Amino acid sequence: MKKTSRISLADVARATGTVLSNFDSSSVNKALGGFAGTHIGDDAHPNIADIGECLFFSPGDGRIWLQDQRMVLLHTEALGSLRREMVDSLGLKQARGLFTRAGYVSGARDAQLVRKQWPDADPLAAAIAGTRLHALEGMVKVELVHAAYDASTGSYEGEFIWHNASEDDEHIAAYGIGGSPACWMQVGYATGYVSSLFGSLVVFREVECRSMGDAHCRVQGKSAHQWDDITEDMRYLNVHEFVDTAAYDRPAPADLPATDATASDAMVGASSAFNAACHQLSRVARTTATVLFTGESGVGKEKFASMLHKISPRKDQPFIAVNCAAIPETLIESELFGVERGAYTGASQSRPGRFERASGGTLFLDEIGTLSFVAQGKLLRALQEGEVERVGGTRSISVDVRLVAATNEALRQAVRNGTFREDLFFRLNVFPIHLPPLRERRDDIPLLMNHFLNHYRRKHGCDIRGFAQTAVRALLNYDFPGNIRELQNLIERAVIMADADGLIDVHHLFTSGETLRKDVMTLHLQTDSGTLNLASSSMASAAAPVPSVATPSLETTERDMLRQAIAASRGNLSQAARLLNTSRAKLAYRAKKHQLV
Repeated sequence: MKKTSRISLADVARATGTVLSNFDSSSVNKALGGFAGTHIGDDAHPNIADIGECLFFSPGDGRIWLQDQRMVLLHTEALGSLRREMVDSLGLKQARGLFTRAGYVSGARDAQLVRKQWPDADPLAAAIAGTRLHALEGMVKVELVHAAYDASTGSYEGEFIWHNASEDDEHIAAYGIGGSPACWMQVGYATGYVSSLFGSLVVFREVECRSMGDAHCRVQGKSAHQWDDITEDMRYLNVHEFVDTAAYDRPAPADLPATDATASDAMVGASSAFNAACHQLSRVARTTATVLFTGESGVGKEKFASMLHKISPRKDQPFIAVNCAAIPETLIESELFGVERGAYTGASQSRPGRFERASGGTLFLDEIGTLSFVAQGKLLRALQEGEVERVGGTRSISVDVRLVAATNEALRQAVRNGTFREDLFFRLNVFPIHLPPLRERRDDIPLLMNHFLNHYRRKHGCDIRGFAQTAVRALLNYDFPGNIRELQNLIERAVIMADADGLIDVHHLFTSGETLRKDVMTLHLQTDSGTLNLASSSMASAAAPVPSVATPSLETTERDMLRQAIAASRGNLSQAARLLNTSRAKLAYRAKKHQLV
């Protein structure tokens, strides 16, 4: 297929000299200095020119790109029509939740873009980039009233005024002036962007809104623990009531007694993949259908199975969980179906099996793909007949069990390989729910970090203040082969290792041979200024000294490469950046350092 040329907004601006001239207004430049304790100059990256380099138009194939993320231009009237239909059909609260969650995903995606494109950006300049992206996408013009970010604690607080909010225009046109704020998607965007950028939950609230008759919209954002109660806020961010809200409450003081609850007691998430799984769970919970959870190890299959039982009509009946991989082949039948006294040596008394104990409730069979062919056949008969026979018994016992199974194996492939019965597979695969790995739901990582940190602070009595930005960056870029279970273990380890009243850093997290990306350890946080700067990592200090050789220095090599690329592109920095497979912002920064521009 012929590659279609892409034209960036910045390229158009350079050709016409007009596109960006009115965007970076004096009020926005003035706002750059609004972060308490730090002044960010007009040339701080990412600035509006950098962001303009990321927006591409590809007229030949009908696509628009924000770096590697596809975008669309949509009529606000069409979005308003969708909004009206959702409000009228689902109700105000349900529609508000849908738009808030959609905004959260959009904000998290933009934060991901900023982290990836400008990894060495000052955190405060990166936060301001969100306001510019929000405006670039046509949602609202943002005016910064004040904002403060404490790098030593990870706490954030800010206030903004929104002008020309598109959501208000459509809401007022449909419903007129009312008594509640209407910038649902924009509030979700701000929450998703700042939370994903700083790696901790930051909740935004709209305290003034044009839809309530105010002159403009005003929003306030704070770290979750700085609000008195965020239950109502999280109700709109969470897709269902069974998604935990207490997980985001302010951290309990470290001197409180340890709790017996486990960190996995809460369902935490706001990503589209997590919400889709929750919708499916809610749909099937009210039935008695067999459910099959699939996904990698550590994605939370047992937690979803437990929640399925808790929100089902069988919630007051037993929930029995069985790890099929942990039961020896010789005992699987007696464990599932029970045993009569004297059935074999050592059977001194009769004992009901898991099917009998779960009768009336739910039986959860984890790692069901590990069952032998013989055990699969016996299980299939029990499911089809609705009755079991104890080992050594002579009578059948009727059972009423809702079966829920889970596996991290591809059962269809196992059927093709002849290791899993096809008839049992179709008996289990009535309502499959796939749980994606954590690397495919990165929007949930800040929420999970916040939850596990609060839990283990209390459990271990460690007064940890939060995460250093280097740790946030490492966690948000790590692939998590062990999924949520691995994230949970990493944070528990870090809470134990970090100093009291200190921050969790990278060396507290990754101490057991985890493989990090090469660029994760290239940044160093200066907590006195709250800025990220290029610095040697702890690994570099331990490296052996490199002998001096008669080769060009790194500085000279970099300068020569930049000079050649800029010359070849006739001074077009965007084209030069593409030649060197880097971003324009990075190239401009290095070219300026070498005094090439």
